[in-house]
Amino acid sequence: MAPPPIPRAAGSLPLLGHAIQLWRDNLAFIASLRENHGPLVEITLQPGTRTIVVQDPVLIRTMLTDLGPSLDKGRFFEKMGQLLGESVVTVAGQEHVRKRRQLQPAFGRPKISGYVDIMRGEVAATVQEWTPGQALDVREAMVELSLDMLAKTVFSGSLDSATFRQLREDLSVVMNGVGVRIMLPDWVERLPLDFNRRFLKARDDVRATIGSAIAALQASEHDTGDMLSMLLSAEDETTGLTLTEDQICSEILTLAVAGTETTASVLSWVLYELARHPGIEARVLAELDEVLGDRPIAFEDVPQLPYLDRVITEALRLHHTGWLVTRRTITETRLGHWTLPPGTELAYCQHALHRDPAFYPDPLTFDPDRWLDDNQTLPPGAFVPFGAGKHKCIGDRFATTELITALATLLRRWKLELAPGETVRPVARATVRPRTLVMTVTPRQRTEAPRATAA
Repeated sequence: MAPPPIPRAAGSLPLLGHAIQLWRDNLAFIASLRENHGPLVEITLQPGTRTIVVQDPVLIRTMLTDLGPSLDKGRFFEKMGQLLGESVVTVAGQEHVRKRRQLQPAFGRPKISGYVDIMRGEVAATVQEWTPGQALDVREAMVELSLDMLAKTVFSGSLDSATFRQLREDLSVVMNGVGVRIMLPDWVERLPLDFNRRFLKARDDVRATIGSAIAALQASEHDTGDMLSMLLSAEDETTGLTLTEDQICSEILTLAVAGTETTASVLSWVLYELARHPGIEARVLAELDEVLGDRPIAFEDVPQLPYLDRVITEALRLHHTGWLVTRRTITETRLGHWTLPPGTELAYCQHALHRDPAFYPDPLTFDPDRWLDDNQTLPPGAFVPFGAGKHKCIGDRFATTELITALATLLRRWKLELAPGETVRPVARATVRPRTLVMTVTPRQRTEAPRATAA
């Protein structure tokens, strides 16, 4: 029996496709597809190209694992490539495998263990500057904190503060631009608009800043032990030659994007949810007291904080920082019951998938204990915060260690509170982040946390 035809989402317009719906509220539009359609639904991002949104977790898993090696990266990664160039994130096939091997040593246990002290030191220095009663723009503060941690782990602090401040502003412009370019037809990029000019200038400035850091370290011939030094000494496994400045720049930019925008968004959402759920916050503090006592967190403590880890996992579920991930068929491809022609865009939305009530009871409730082993049985592909298969995020362990280190250091020093009745709305560009998140900081009274309950 032939499979049913893949339905098309309503509202597509000539030349624009579904750009209007995506521009108005991309998260709501993608969520509506899950409510109104079956496992596959077609939308139009680029007129003339089929984009199939995959909504069944088993098919998502198939796309990422079984079909992963035979698919190209697709539209999202093409737009990211406008900033990153050919990096481990944007290339596919054997090129991806080769680049992943080059970067793997930077994310091994020995390297990550050495970064924890650096991360903790940057967090402690940042929160030392906060003042009681201060109204803190949490999103901006977490971006600055993430950038500080990036500066020390990737560049060993070799760029001055003014340069890093400019780098942060340029990255913000480019990441917003990437998110918008995913939603709009390609012809919009060629229009002489201020938006396009700002994007191109910021992209060029970001690459120039990173290029200057690379050139300075090369000239010094000094191994600083950071990720940049590691890439400078890495060899291309095909040619045996060291990487070019452009290749290193692409990989460093990949780390910069993941280490600022994504990390900052997760930290912001965790702080938001803890402020809304004082009982959960109290359990986090009790676990930190029980495991750490009065000493600072160390690398060996990270796996000893299961409740904090579940809090982060639940934040990744409810507020996932990626909203549309793509692949593209290279040849005729079988996905479930359907056969798709070459050049078909495949996409899935982690944000919508992770809120599906078919897999997550009471999905809008923030509940870290849903991740206790006895409470959660999910089909393969229903929870993919770092992707899956050969293209799974290479820095997932680094990211988790960074998040736990930052939160363990910050939360024991300060309590962050929302204004009464404040509602925080998400905005999705290249990542899903709070539109605005202002919180009041109060010195933490260590005696307020009860003893931890069993995890």
